[in-house]
Amino acid sequence: MDYKTNFYTALYHTMIAPNLYQDVDGRYRGMDLKIHQTTDFDYYTVFSLWDTYRATHPLYTIIEQDRTNDFINTFLAKYDEGGIMPIWDLSGNYTGCMIGYHAVPVIADAYLKGIKNYDIEKAFTAMKHSATRDKLGLKSYKEFGFIPVEEESESVSKTLEYAYDDWTIAQMAKSLGKDDDYKTYLKRAQYYKNVFDPESQFMRGRFRNTWFAPFDPYEVNFNYTEANSWQYSFYVPQDVSGFMKLLGGKDQLEARLDELFVAESETSGRHQVDITGLIGQYAHGNEPSHHMAYLYNFVNKPHKTQEKIHQILTALYTNTPDGISGNEDCGQMSAWYIFSSMGFYPVTPGSNNYIIGTPLFERATINLESGKNFTILAENLSDTNMYIESVTLNDVALNQTFISHEDIIKGGTLVFNMTSKPTSWGTEEGQEPKSSIDEHLIVASPFIAKGDVAFKKQTEVVLENADSEAAIFYQLNGGKFKTYETPFTISEPAVLTVYSAKNNLKSAEITTQFYEIDPNISLTLESEYANQYNGGGPNALIDGIVGARDFRTGTWQGYQDKDVIAIVDLGREKPVNSVTTNFLKDQRSWIFYPTEVICLASKDGQNYEEIGTYTFGEITPTDEVDMQSVTFKQSGKNYRFIKIIAKKLGELPKWHLGYADDGRSWLFVDEIRIK
Repeated sequence: MDYKTNFYTALYHTMIAPNLYQDVDGRYRGMDLKIHQTTDFDYYTVFSLWDTYRATHPLYTIIEQDRTNDFINTFLAKYDEGGIMPIWDLSGNYTGCMIGYHAVPVIADAYLKGIKNYDIEKAFTAMKHSATRDKLGLKSYKEFGFIPVEEESESVSKTLEYAYDDWTIAQMAKSLGKDDDYKTYLKRAQYYKNVFDPESQFMRGRFRNTWFAPFDPYEVNFNYTEANSWQYSFYVPQDVSGFMKLLGGKDQLEARLDELFVAESETSGRHQVDITGLIGQYAHGNEPSHHMAYLYNFVNKPHKTQEKIHQILTALYTNTPDGISGNEDCGQMSAWYIFSSMGFYPVTPGSNNYIIGTPLFERATINLESGKNFTILAENLSDTNMYIESVTLNDVALNQTFISHEDIIKGGTLVFNMTSKPTSWGTEEGQEPKSSIDEHLIVASPFIAKGDVAFKKQTEVVLENADSEAAIFYQLNGGKFKTYETPFTISEPAVLTVYSAKNNLKSAEITTQFYEIDPNISLTLESEYANQYNGGGPNALIDGIVGARDFRTGTWQGYQDKDVIAIVDLGREKPVNSVTTNFLKDQRSWIFYPTEVICLASKDGQNYEEIGTYTFGEITPTDEVDMQSVTFKQSGKNYRFIKIIAKKLGELPKWHLGYADDGRSWLFVDEIRIK
């Protein structure tokens, strides 16, 4: 009985949002905050699209087709009023919340399912418009085929989700006969290959064309959206076959999924309240994990999907006030339950396929708007009989582990015959679902596998590519490109440009500036920085690379609730004229200037004298992001050691939102420059 209560509670949850947002005469306040009027469709708001494109909107394409047309017409109205389709809108406002341009797959999925009561050409134009802006990392994404860490926060997640969104544009372009667009966006759909690290086999941030390091797949950091690398490294729903090839085949994907579900359930890095409902590192309480258990079907191991889906359905949804393992997110958590409890799930919206899991009910019927019915029956079902022995669709044996949208919409009966042990159903080659990109293939761009971008004396550079068959070419300081065959050494400041080629195709060119650190200078940190904000490592404060305004782009070094104490050893006594240090302020992100900065100097590293103290002014609330340099002047007196002490604020001010949670401030510092 609890299962049935959970089901109808979930169905209710999927109907709470989006919200109708107009008066009885069709007037509403648009994204331009002006009054508009329509009687041609109903206008809605509250589109939590990063969440709901995955299963909630696909559910609507089955049970709310008329409203789906209204939703898409609403997207196009918002495009007219505000200049772009919504990403996460609320009451006539763009919120700037979440990532991707997921109005795009909602439209493509509906269109490809035959839901077309809107201006199709306008919709396609709006979809391409969303994908061709220069904000939110898109400028770099279009230029390089991935988003560098130093250019945009959450770069890995954005690269992966943009690639899926682009695949849906390609599918709609193909249906419309737009061959050039199809080619362009199918290429972009493969950009996930550029954030795949073949050594660790995780999706990782590319920082100055190296991999963000040190790397911990459990670490929640600014490279991912509400997740860590475990929880985003399986996000290639548009090209599971291509992803398997990168991993090494079906056995490797199966092994990685096995590891996912038995990994330690603790995360490292920053605290992220959205990561809940953990089974290993599978996090059902947050959306990036929602398709993962179904991936076993793609490797012909459907019984493992059946085990995991049954576990999630029965353990992570309960008939209690806290019966969902994470934020409902406008119906996505519940849409997952509705689909999965009926026995299938849309792993790849836009493919028109639903991947079979395991049913929870003996009988479920979908009453379609056409008047037809689609009924799911489960024979011999019990809590122990979670495995599928056989399936029939309209009395014909179904020997594949997926069904199509058309199978549902034309009505009929899907019958599962259940048993208590894994069976051979769906395990033969050709019975598995497939998502693959087989034409207009791209060449992944090479990366610096070894080599310090900021080095002392010299650094050996090793170049690699996720595709071992691709040739690599490199250029130093604007010279001629050479074929990369063996590692080479850089011993002075240099500009390195690389690209790969295969089958007469060429990747984007990636340029990296190499900096030489004075080999006589060394840095000692008496405070421990947070790895997720390491700024490039232990020499970040003397590497010559200055932090940008966005703390999440990896160039700042961050310290939480501790003073920063750094000692620069000049190697020998030198006349010191000035010492400058930079600090960042972003109060919304709990980053405050230090209360004071003290500069000390010494000849022997034991006895220090004060050069100066700088006290920051009164702390007042502001949303402004700012940087400030603190400079201490000196008259050329000889010193060998310079010590900087930056005092933390510590407890957040009472007016700050984090105060109620006993929040503690961060200090972000970069580059100690001594003249």
